[in-house]
Amino acid sequence: MTDAPDYKSTVFLPVTDFPMKAGLAQKEPAIAAKWEAMGLYDRLREKRAGRERFILHDGPPYANGDIHMGHAMNKVLKDIIVRSQSLLGKDAPYVPGWDCHGLPIEWKIEEEYRKKKLNKDEVPAQEFRAQCRAYADRWVGVQKEQFKRLGVMGDWADPYLTMKFDAEATIVGELLKFAESGQLYRGAKPVMWSPVEKTALAEAEVEYEDVTSTQIDVAFEIVEAPNAPELVGAYAVIWTTTPWTIPVNQAIAFGEEIEYAVFDPTPVIRSLEKVDVAQNSALQFFQGKKLLIANEPNLVRDFEERLNKAWSEFNAHFHLTQKSVVKGAQLAGAIARHPMAGRLSSPLPFRGGAGGGGVPDDTVSGARPHPTPSPEGEGLKSGSFFDRPRPFLPADHVTTDAGTGLVHMAPDHGEEDFIACKKLGIDPVFAVNDAGFYRDDWEWLPGQGSVINTKFNGVDGPICSDLRAAGALLSASDFRHSYPHSWRSKARIIYRCTPQWFIPMDKPQEGAVADVDGGVMPTPIIAGNGPTLREIAVDAIAQTRWVPERSTNRIRSMVEGRPDWVISRQRAWGVPIALYVHRKSGQYLVDPAVNARIIEAFKGAGADAWFGADHQALLGPDYDLDNYEVVNDILDVWFDSGSTHSFVVEGRYGEGTRADLYIEGSDQHRGWFQSSLLESCGTRGQAPYKAVLTHGFALDGTGKKMSKSLGNVVDPLKIMGESGADILRVWVASTDYFDDVRIGKEVLAGSSDAYRKLRNTFRYMLGALADYDEDSEAVSYAEMPELERYMLHRLAALDAELRGVVDKSKGSETWLEFSRYTRALFDFANSDLSAFFFDIRKDCLYCDAKSDPKRRAYRTLLDTLFHALVRYAAPIIPFTAEEVWQSRFPDEAESVHFLEWPEIEKHWLNGDLDSKWAELRSQREQVNEAIEPLRREKIVRSSLDADVTMGEWLPVGDVDFAEVAIVARVTMGEGDGIIVTPSEWHKCGRCWRKLPEVTEDGTLCDRCDGVLNA
Repeated sequence: MTDAPDYKSTVFLPVTDFPMKAGLAQKEPAIAAKWEAMGLYDRLREKRAGRERFILHDGPPYANGDIHMGHAMNKVLKDIIVRSQSLLGKDAPYVPGWDCHGLPIEWKIEEEYRKKKLNKDEVPAQEFRAQCRAYADRWVGVQKEQFKRLGVMGDWADPYLTMKFDAEATIVGELLKFAESGQLYRGAKPVMWSPVEKTALAEAEVEYEDVTSTQIDVAFEIVEAPNAPELVGAYAVIWTTTPWTIPVNQAIAFGEEIEYAVFDPTPVIRSLEKVDVAQNSALQFFQGKKLLIANEPNLVRDFEERLNKAWSEFNAHFHLTQKSVVKGAQLAGAIARHPMAGRLSSPLPFRGGAGGGGVPDDTVSGARPHPTPSPEGEGLKSGSFFDRPRPFLPADHVTTDAGTGLVHMAPDHGEEDFIACKKLGIDPVFAVNDAGFYRDDWEWLPGQGSVINTKFNGVDGPICSDLRAAGALLSASDFRHSYPHSWRSKARIIYRCTPQWFIPMDKPQEGAVADVDGGVMPTPIIAGNGPTLREIAVDAIAQTRWVPERSTNRIRSMVEGRPDWVISRQRAWGVPIALYVHRKSGQYLVDPAVNARIIEAFKGAGADAWFGADHQALLGPDYDLDNYEVVNDILDVWFDSGSTHSFVVEGRYGEGTRADLYIEGSDQHRGWFQSSLLESCGTRGQAPYKAVLTHGFALDGTGKKMSKSLGNVVDPLKIMGESGADILRVWVASTDYFDDVRIGKEVLAGSSDAYRKLRNTFRYMLGALADYDEDSEAVSYAEMPELERYMLHRLAALDAELRGVVDKSKGSETWLEFSRYTRALFDFANSDLSAFFFDIRKDCLYCDAKSDPKRRAYRTLLDTLFHALVRYAAPIIPFTAEEVWQSRFPDEAESVHFLEWPEIEKHWLNGDLDSKWAELRSQREQVNEAIEPLRREKIVRSSLDADVTMGEWLPVGDVDFAEVAIVARVTMGEGDGIIVTPSEWHKCGRCWRKLPEVTEDGTLCDRCDGVLNA
């Protein structure tokens, strides 16, 4: 018996050098180098010149360290969007940028100083600023290369930096626009302050963490109560978790609609063994005291629990007995005495806790207690700040949710306190300096602190000890709650009243008129007649598209409720608030000629021009420098970044140009989105953007925030070094990034698997199209078999879905949902092509004659699919798309990224074909399921060995369902369900199909015989 012939060499197998193994970590740098050498970005600008422009304005990261996963996620998403808009044929430039000023940079230089045991304040300002500039410049260079490694395409040769001289000149010019329109004022009010960094902080620079503080209940003796004389001698009880504010107390707030009650707190002593001790403590302490708190059961219960906890060591048990009730309104006009009244003829000694020496005060020179005359109360003296009356005042912010329903007021350290006290003429006293210590001349605890120190505020700290000695500390215990911290130093912050510069949110737009005392000062054009910055901003929010739509509520509520914008910082590295304040009037100078000279000076030397300036020359001959104070505060870094639209978008594309899109994380609703909105609305009356996309944060694989201390940081640089940037990009594009997303080994493994399948799809197409000649092989739509026309329908449907994600003009609700885009693309490649179409047509490709019309139709469609899919994939996996394109069209001067969106014919969409083939595909799956048990039992080796009998007729028409199901034979309309049996036909030696004309295994079927003998 002779061996059967080997027909393997006669089969037209796919041929390609495109490797199955990606090796992205090694290949991607070479591809990136090629892009840079060919000037890909600049050439793309030339090719898209004159087209509709799409501007995505880059939010600037800080130039202070290697990129992290948040950076990678953000930049990749931006790049995907920019590339997709370019694919649509638009001119989509991308100008990357960096925030180079502010605390993050300055803090890093200070850390280096601390390591060397140097004091920043002893270094000349110009030298320190130069070191900050050099530090930022170094990290700009590092991060630039890391972003390029991610495959981010942009104008890397000319990025924007907020520390460039032209940028600094524009930033100060934007500030002066606010000054000229009267949208600027200097005032003293509480702002978020970092005692560690010695500067005011913006809300976006603050994060909240749970901490354990000391909660205390303090008794203030009531000495006058004209509307409720029975209260005289009782004690108003206040509750606070910031004991350090008691030395700055100036009043007590109540709610007019709240009912208050006087309670007898006499404790019951449960242990006779300790009765002597108790009599000398709890009983003695509370003897004769009547306590006033809100008459709310929950507050009374909680207050009792705090008393019981505080006095538990004496086995004292409290059950408050109500004595009388008063309405909140009756507290109007009442006066209490501070617990330390009459006790500070000399400073009390430090008794435990954290200490600290005197620290120079940075507040207004001559700051002193408010001069408002106060009526004398019983036993009150007039000399000491603590001997002055503490008036009761009504306040809307007093609630009965927690505490005692009475709130101690320190206008230095609370915005609501400040507002309520201001109505009574009670001013801040600036008792706490910039480092968080009490002033050296403060009567109680002079020079001591820091006030954020937990021991200083603790149960045994000096404040509690002194209050206890004064007979005023009713309770003190631990309290767990959320507290604001500086996101840079991670230290607790405080609210602190300091002189700062503000942009008002609720002041009508103003103009400017000449002032008789010299200079030009802001004055209302028509008081109350113009829109406020808040009103303009809220309207601009409504005119902007927010993605996802729910983020509209977040930004609107923040703008509606935000206080005036604090734009000043007490730091060294940044753009100065370049203003001159008239010493006599206290008003800042507004003169367009002076402002023009300032801006020109900045263009020549940057912000340093201000700190080393000849200010008389800048003022010019019309003003005498001796009459003006030179402001040396620097601008909030959020004002810098909020102004970037002016020197990036307008600066490069023309005045009045707005960005089509801003993209940042959800935290930027209170950061860059908001500062950009307010800056632009204040100077231009509109938002700087047409649309805003918000994405979530990158978490570890278990959903936890990444932290070096937890050891769960996923490093994008490591991922790129091991697996390649395209894998990371697949992860970004696949996530539902509108919410927080996870990344870890399992997640990345899924991304790698999805990438591998798509890569194999491209590899198959490259091999199947190896010798394809469009001129000689291509067939028309009309000549195509029904299966090919169905696949064109599927391609057209895919195209519509992908366009809905990238094309805003379609008005699609799925705009910018690239998880939908990526899922649709990958599913099409895997399910429609690899698992279905390619599977069916591999017999045609391998075994039909090269000139066979069906094979030509298949390869024509493969060519169409290739051109479409490589374009669709290019924004997601740009390195691989380039590799795929160059593998087929190895033209060194061209790139896949020059291509535009594929042309899809409308008539390809065919609902009838879709319905028919949906049914056929469903039946195909059922047939495969029916075959599988026989395959497992080795009754048949493959589906080609099976005969299938179906109980129902399928609407196959001219379609050979046996070919679709890849079986030997299909019989319809017999029996019930699907029956599978081994085929009795013989197998063709070349195509391996079992056909009736094959006389014995290994001989040829008619088709294969014709191909070989043609």
